[in-house]
Amino acid sequence: MTGLFLSQLTLSHFRSHRRSLMDCDARPVALHGPNGAGKTNILEAISLFSPGRGLRRSSAQDMTRRPEALGWKVTGILHVRQQIHEVEIWSEGGAARQTRIDGKLAAQNALGRIARVLWLIPAMDRLWIEGAEGRRRFLDRMTLSFLPDHADHALRYEKAMRERNRLLKDMVREPSWYLALESAMAEAGAAINANRQNALRAIAEAQTQAETAFPTATLDLQSEMPQTAEGLRQALADNRMRDLAAGRTLIGPHRADLDGVYAAKGVPARDCSTGEQKALLVSLILANARALTADFGAPPLLLLDEVAAHLDAARRAALYDEITALGAQAWMTGTGVELFTDLGNRAQVLEVTESEGVSAVGTPE
Repeated sequence: MTGLFLSQLTLSHFRSHRRSLMDCDARPVALHGPNGAGKTNILEAISLFSPGRGLRRSSAQDMTRRPEALGWKVTGILHVRQQIHEVEIWSEGGAARQTRIDGKLAAQNALGRIARVLWLIPAMDRLWIEGAEGRRRFLDRMTLSFLPDHADHALRYEKAMRERNRLLKDMVREPSWYLALESAMAEAGAAINANRQNALRAIAEAQTQAETAFPTATLDLQSEMPQTAEGLRQALADNRMRDLAAGRTLIGPHRADLDGVYAAKGVPARDCSTGEQKALLVSLILANARALTADFGAPPLLLLDEVAAHLDAARRAALYDEITALGAQAWMTGTGVELFTDLGNRAQVLEVTESEGVSAVGTPE
């Protein structure tokens, strides 16, 4: 089995990078440099090689370099199993980003059919103690990694729900106005729920089949919605009066939550220590990567922002061992090169510096 990796990455007027060119091989990439140098900006650029809004969920306008505001472009040479693709992603004048694959314009969701990208960033450290929205987003990112069409179901559901919510806020009571919208929500909502359940089963299987230094998390989807499209359609109809009073839809996959438990201790993830919560997150990302390797035929690109600084030396070494055993090209950031010592020659090291608001990438001397 051959892998998935970027052999070249170019950032043009992207965030703090006026122009940065990185030539790589399939090994993990360790990016080190001081805070604010532009390391995370590189990971954000790579995250755009997957469907969705990227690891910061920023608009295309926010990604452009200031003060020039000329628009930006990210280009990558992507090796996928036995194929090579040139991917270009860009935005002009703050407009929505566009994608070209092998010289042809493509929908953003088409990226999910040629590549898989997973990430873990410091903002996700609060996953277990923040609101349900963050956990749904985390679950949907995992689901999307297995099923690229999951995004299409989510878009259809959200569009129909927005229109239904508008009717609710306007206190429209005529049932005929709701029928088509609720049917669309029911079909898409049932597909979203089924996709999420399939992803959780894949993660659970990947966790039980691997020996790892990281604790296993038992995951469960908490949802009061019916499982079938017909059941959800009927529930939406039955709940109209309650939804009218609330001015919004109160049942459906947008109300689900992800419950996590530290399996070995039987302790809810939200009650674990900060270190344990971080270890559980790393465990889930690794399980997701293992499951994808079996499903997609190649390990995904891993984006691990400041992950080394939040692990003790033993777990840091264990993480590096698991990444290299998986064969994944993991792009990792850290403030000091010493954080990556345990990788040795198993990784390529790039230094990221910043001067007068311009980031630069080079090989340490």
